[in-house]
Amino acid sequence: MKIAGISGSLRKHSTNKGVLRAVAKILAEKGIEFTLVDISDIPLYNQDVNTQGIPASVQQAHDQLAAAAEAIVLASPEYNYSVSGVLKNAIDWFSRVENQAFNGKAVSIMGASPGLGTSRMQYDLRKILVFLNAFVLNKPEVMIGQSGGKFDDEGNLTDERTTEYLRKAVAALIDLSRQLNQ
Repeated sequence: MKIAGISGSLRKHSTNKGVLRAVAKILAEKGIEFTLVDISDIPLYNQDVNTQGIPASVQQAHDQLAAAAEAIVLASPEYNYSVSGVLKNAIDWFSRVENQAFNGKAVSIMGASPGLGTSRMQYDLRKILVFLNAFVLNKPEVMIGQSGGKFDDEGNLTDERTTEYLRKAVAALIDLSRQLNQ
């Protein structure tokens, strides 16, 4: 099995990238390959550009996602009570690529924030993923609130209780993916 992840934050020491690093460690223990898909070079979506073809940076990120994903983990902060602009932009572009990579895939949404734990972002992202025909893992929901005490200064997860919760979420994502691929 292969699982890919996308961070909705471009910050170097993002706690949401830290969530994905923690997921990668958990998957490595299970012998599952994890690929972090970089969306930092994707241009802002523009229909005029799209009519000229999918930009190379979009196609490259999408192809990486498609090649590495039997399931997908999205870890993102909440911006202005919703999905981060960079994640929404990447998804907008990916939705226009032929054979878009989210179609029929199991997806787990996760998020870390100093506040409520990204609950509003996650509910908005679920609506977006319906359009892509993705199958979002319902439980457990991973909303890491009060993240300041759970990550170090470089964005690495240090809280063992949160790590154990991530283990449960990863196991549930693997189970959902296997059910979808039977």
